[in-house]
Amino acid sequence: MNHFKTPRAVGPLLAIAAGLGLGFSSAGFAAEAAKPATDATRAANAAVRDFLPFNDERDIDDATRGFVAKPDSLVIRNEAGDVVWDMDSYTKYIGLDKPAPDTVNPSLWRNAQLNVQYGLFQVTDNIWQVRGYDIANITYVKGDTGWIVLDPAISAETAKASYDLVTEELGERPVVGVIYSHSHVDHYGGVRGIVKQADVDAGKVEILAPEGFMEHAVSELVLAGNAMSRRAIFMYGALLPRDATGGVNAGLGQTNSTGTITLMQPTRSISETGTEVVIDGVRMVFQMTPGTEAPAEMNTWFPDMNAMWMAENTTNTMHNILTLRGAQVRDALNWAKYLNETIELYGDQVQVKFQSHHWPMWENERVVDYWKKQRDLYKYMHDQVVNLLNKGYTGEEISEMIELPDELAKFWPNRGYYGTLRHNARAIYQRYMGWYDGNPSSLDNLPPEPAAKKYVEYMGGAASIIERARADYDKGEYRWVAEALKHVVYAEPDNQAAKNLLADAYEQLGYQAEAGTWRSVYLQGAYELRNGTPSAGGVNSASPDTIREMSPEMLFDYLAVRLNGPKAAGKQMSFNIAFTDLDKRYGLTLENAVLNYGKPVEEADATLTLAKSTLDKVQLGETTFDEAVKSGDVKIEGDAASFQSFLGLLDDFPFWFNIVTP
Repeated sequence: MNHFKTPRAVGPLLAIAAGLGLGFSSAGFAAEAAKPATDATRAANAAVRDFLPFNDERDIDDATRGFVAKPDSLVIRNEAGDVVWDMDSYTKYIGLDKPAPDTVNPSLWRNAQLNVQYGLFQVTDNIWQVRGYDIANITYVKGDTGWIVLDPAISAETAKASYDLVTEELGERPVVGVIYSHSHVDHYGGVRGIVKQADVDAGKVEILAPEGFMEHAVSELVLAGNAMSRRAIFMYGALLPRDATGGVNAGLGQTNSTGTITLMQPTRSISETGTEVVIDGVRMVFQMTPGTEAPAEMNTWFPDMNAMWMAENTTNTMHNILTLRGAQVRDALNWAKYLNETIELYGDQVQVKFQSHHWPMWENERVVDYWKKQRDLYKYMHDQVVNLLNKGYTGEEISEMIELPDELAKFWPNRGYYGTLRHNARAIYQRYMGWYDGNPSSLDNLPPEPAAKKYVEYMGGAASIIERARADYDKGEYRWVAEALKHVVYAEPDNQAAKNLLADAYEQLGYQAEAGTWRSVYLQGAYELRNGTPSAGGVNSASPDTIREMSPEMLFDYLAVRLNGPKAAGKQMSFNIAFTDLDKRYGLTLENAVLNYGKPVEEADATLTLAKSTLDKVQLGETTFDEAVKSGDVKIEGDAASFQSFLGLLDDFPFWFNIVTP
């Protein structure tokens, strides 16, 4: 019995910090053929083409400027030969010379065309980027003797491949510094692909990160990680085919690599704006931006090059105020204030801005205008949502009412490829007002399944609803069809006709979506309605580096979440745990169906003595709890059976829970 291994406790939750780093298999999950675009979808996409300034091709110039080299084919494998990155699967059907298909929003297609421009690019004197080797860029700054790397991507394999390309084209130089811009995995996970721990320990490599980086990098997805991971499949379309009716891109980049996620402790933490650090002759000045796109984040100014690294505080898309996989709501007002500070500090000097996703921008006037419009994008959303909620409108109503003025809406970097105006508006409402819209009917409303059965009964039965929905589908009213048929599917989950028609509606909504995330959500929903919830595949194992950085407190918090409250009701237990390698002792107490931890308990039922490294091995699956006891790596004094009883109260979370069906 290996309850203490916590299956799915760490893998799903740590593999996708910021919703990234997923690796899934679609084995055993054959998809039905997708449907073509309808007349209504073609008309909707044509309206987008008419509204936006497609004759403005400056982004194409920027995305291709400074090109140095690229391999003809870009497929990266791990040591076992498994593919962890496949740009070829996109470039086979996406390119600058290929017009948008009817099944893809033309604005999203344009974003994908720009994101598939991969290879090595020079940004300015002494700064290069490798783009298209992961969802995030990997930036190389040339020092006196070596490279300073900004944000080494998700996977060690993709980071190493980028370093190999840089070495081949620019000569062999060691990595002497690494900057983690923020605490999401696509900005640090590849570090061991370019840096050896021995060189860090010897002082040959410095690793800088914003204050709070390690805490947030390790902890962000621990408690709700299983649910976030499942929903991230929808957000990133992990199971979708790579073609014009399937996955096109993720907005920030094409998709996530699925290689080895690593983590190294920073050697220095940056806590104040204006802090200057010199590594290998390169001067860097940091602007702290906590609580913007990530809880711990910072921009980097290169004064000798008049170049500003924007981390992920500005990209060439509207970002998420609330990511669709689930997370804490971000602060749009705070975000705008830090961008205003960027303009005040560096606006009179900057000649090029570049960041961890997408392509750079050059020339002072253009960059400052870009910063202002990104700033005002978040400020407008914030101010207008708060304006409308103060007039009594709900989040759903506001999301339908709010529109950007043309000067923001027609600015390409403000388009909603990753975040969207509609779901960001609801997020801002949520931040201020919470889930409750003030209507008494919403206070204790029925959950989806029983409510759906009553809706279907009121509406004349499933057959009548499907008949009416078919007529509305033919009129292109896909949002309403989705709303109505959702109730039929929840009332009659075996009604395949309802599921198929709902899938058709989701599919057309996906074809119309400008956001890569929305497209994936709709198409993955259609995929599962037609084929069922997957049962094969899953999330890759979590990074051993990340697991080792989990504090005992994080583990105990997660054990408390795994505790099955009804099973624990009426039970009282207490345990002491002593970590020999940390020289720390903790007391766990189970009472009132709640697990608490703190100081050691005087009369505990049992005391466990073990090294934290032993616990790491258990979590990594390198051993089991029972094997560790038998080998003597875990010593138990007192009532060992009581601890086994406690382990029996912990739930294992099912990864493949239903989302579009009850």
